[in-house]
Amino acid sequence: MNERQGFSVAGIPFVVVCLVLAGIGVSQLIGLKDGGAPGTPLFLGVGLLVLDGLLVKGFFQVAPNEGQVLQLFGKYAGTVRDEGLRWTNPFCSRRRVSLRVRNFESGKLKVNDSDGNPIEIAAVVVWQVLDTAEAVFCVDDYENFVHIQSESALRQMAQNYPYDAHDEKKPSLRSHGEVINNHLRDEIQARLEKAGVQVIEARISHLAYAQEIAQAMLQRQQANAIVAARERIVEGAVGMVAMALDKLREQGVVELDEERKAAMVSNLLVVLCGDRATQPVVNAGSLYN
Repeated sequence: MNERQGFSVAGIPFVVVCLVLAGIGVSQLIGLKDGGAPGTPLFLGVGLLVLDGLLVKGFFQVAPNEGQVLQLFGKYAGTVRDEGLRWTNPFCSRRRVSLRVRNFESGKLKVNDSDGNPIEIAAVVVWQVLDTAEAVFCVDDYENFVHIQSESALRQMAQNYPYDAHDEKKPSLRSHGEVINNHLRDEIQARLEKAGVQVIEARISHLAYAQEIAQAMLQRQQANAIVAARERIVEGAVGMVAMALDKLREQGVVELDEERKAAMVSNLLVVLCGDRATQPVVNAGSLYN
């Protein structure tokens, strides 16, 4: 079921029509009260007042970014989006549907990532109704439908990625935010398509390991950080040692045999890679003593 334009006319001109009909009906009844003969004026006056009262039921207001879904005897009669005072068939029932942009934050869900680690995750979803007919008639309660399906999509998405990336080419929940958010938005949109809802944005608002493994995972992250830092330090130190040996050889400062080169490399690596300040030892003798 797709949305279509419902029948309505501007309300202000129709107010004038209702006032004219009411005035004519009242004038007919006043004529009877002043001594006129009952008959046609009585039925005309009462009929005009009853008709006017029925027509008044057809007035309704449409606020900005709002739609009024019209239903005539159980059948969808269209949607009115024109702002202001409107008039339509008085036998039509009307239901207000907001077209404004809305958002909500899901609760913290406890799920397992693709590696089987329990994590806590939550998301913020920004959404808007596009098709009022589908929102009203294709699902029972579209707002509750959006909340439940969004949490279901979040749970499904979280199970497809690891919390931390063991391979730089493989996206993870913690390091590839844009990829994860786009996947989450597409996953939610696919589920809400039947409700006439557009997902404007979906972003992870909370991400953490579950409490029972948080301490162990923190230690693993610290260990990984230490190993990565040491690798960078060793790589830089080896480059500096090689540069120092090349400079000494090019400038002819000192001639070192292989044994002395190995000792010098060892000493330089200790100085450059150590995590504490080194204490220099001055050799007062010769190079080989």
